[in-house]
Amino acid sequence: MNRARAARSLATAAVYGGGGLGVLGGAFYGVLAAQAKLARRVIGPAEHEPPNSSGLYGSGLPGAELSLAMLGDSGAAGYGMAHALETPGALLAAGLSEMAHRPVRLTTVAVVGAESGDLDAQIDRALPANPIAVAVVIGANDVTHRVRPSESVRLLGAAVRRLREAGCLVVVGTCPDLGTVRPIAQPLRQVARLWSRRLAAAQTIAVVEAGGRSVSLGSILGPEFDAQPGTYFGPDQFHPSDAGYASIAAVMLPSLAAGLGLYPDDHDLPEARRGDGVLPISLAAVEAVKTPGTEVARTDLVGRESGPRGRWVLLQHRRRKPMPALDSADVADPADTPDEVHSGNPEGLSGRAS
Repeated sequence: MNRARAARSLATAAVYGGGGLGVLGGAFYGVLAAQAKLARRVIGPAEHEPPNSSGLYGSGLPGAELSLAMLGDSGAAGYGMAHALETPGALLAAGLSEMAHRPVRLTTVAVVGAESGDLDAQIDRALPANPIAVAVVIGANDVTHRVRPSESVRLLGAAVRRLREAGCLVVVGTCPDLGTVRPIAQPLRQVARLWSRRLAAAQTIAVVEAGGRSVSLGSILGPEFDAQPGTYFGPDQFHPSDAGYASIAAVMLPSLAAGLGLYPDDHDLPEARRGDGVLPISLAAVEAVKTPGTEVARTDLVGRESGPRGRWVLLQHRRRKPMPALDSADVADPADTPDEVHSGNPEGLSGRAS
């Protein structure tokens, strides 16, 4: 309950302009910031930009194109990958194409080093492509660059609202668990874990309140990465490897597919045995941080959007979708494809993106 209250307080501070430091403790914040400087020196600067994953996926499939945009930081851009097909955006686009049996045009505007405050400029670049769906991965740099937590959450919520007003389905992968990052030494690594998990919970509240869907990345980048750092982390021990990016895409894809109505009505329904259920938003936000790929989205209970403890949300542990095997023949170069992209709800997809 204390964690839920802390997450709710941080999200509320974002709305009403509070500092948010009291939630996490000013001492924690200052110590983590000092350690982050040291960690950045160990990790070093980016040696090269990630490959551009923008393009048309499933170009040989019939039907109108679906348009997907990828926003966020290095985790969204696929930093460290040598080939575009290894990036999370490419995996998501290929997965959606396979599920929808339609081509998917991907516009990647994610930038290495981006913070939540950079999302507005990325949206400016993405909206001309008329995306029906937007995937966002953001938060790690807000922690390591000492962005005030309440400001980080406020900016993310504003970005999601803007995208929703443009008619986009929005799925946000929340702040990863920085307690798994080896260059951050113990005992401060544990502080980083607490800090990033509380930020992720507050992000969940802000995203859902703004009309988006959140997916927990904290835990997918937690136990699995911590247990097998050589497999899931790249050479700098900070950014994911190709297996790590595939894990991120695998937990975000089902939420994108569900929001676009790509599942049959009776498929992947909430299951109590997996811990799915309707909860107040603050409790759901804390629970989501604990389990890989947990989705939180708006719902109602007996026709009511809110109860005594706030908005009702559906917490759901969706089954991961295996990533398709890709090769260069699956992707058309953006220069060789028409400029026209699909906008609005595509034919054959049920309901409005939400």
